[in-house]
Amino acid sequence: MTGCADRMVLLHGLIDGELDAANSVSVEAHAKTCLGCAEELRRLKTIHGLVSAADIRHHAPHELRDRIAEFMEKATAPASARMTMPSRWPGASRLPWVAGGAGAMMGASLALLFAAPQFTNTGVQDQIVASHVRSLLESHLTDVATSNQHTLKPWFNGRIDFAPPVVELADRGFPLIGGRLDYIGGRVVPVLVYQRRRHTINLFIRPAGKPSPVTVTTRREGYSLARWTDDGLEFWAISDVNPDDLRLFHRAFALRLKREL
Repeated sequence: MTGCADRMVLLHGLIDGELDAANSVSVEAHAKTCLGCAEELRRLKTIHGLVSAADIRHHAPHELRDRIAEFMEKATAPASARMTMPSRWPGASRLPWVAGGAGAMMGASLALLFAAPQFTNTGVQDQIVASHVRSLLESHLTDVATSNQHTLKPWFNGRIDFAPPVVELADRGFPLIGGRLDYIGGRVVPVLVYQRRRHTINLFIRPAGKPSPVTVTTRREGYSLARWTDDGLEFWAISDVNPDDLRLFHRAFALRLKREL
């Protein structure tokens, strides 16, 4: 027996302690009346208990940490210093490439890995895909159906703790049809809903963790997703349109937003 598809993300959030009090009470109440969700909740609690009890953490050995630090040191040092810098590695003198371009390249790769963990984290993507699909299946695309930004902006006031930007893009082929509230990453977030021909684009907005000028466009479970940050906010756009259309939407939104600020 499986639980309700639209409750899976919330069940996981409950186990991980990511839900607020209201949503926790709501999910627990639902599980008391739904055998499938109750069974899934018991399974998740069992797994959580086993993982918590098991000693599965692995700490990197000091030697590995030293090597990573050495790579980073060489990558950021001037070229002349990299060529003459003494190495703690046995036999490093026979591997000049370690102190040269290859060492710098590997160090830069490590820097990217540690500096941009949000690009490898699929948890938020999973939640956004689930919320997008749920909004289509439940015919709950909007809490407020409107194409007027001056109607939608005030509606968000008092319902969330920040003011999301709302722009109209009908003249660029992406008419605004309304907005709603959703739940992503342990908090209530605003969603702006646009259309592209007969396709729906959900735009999730939330405060950004680490701002990045990089726009990431990807495909997940048949949907196109685009992520970018601007002015302290993180934007996630998702639709079944092709990635080129979603990139076009991102550019149109960003340009219009800059003009209106």
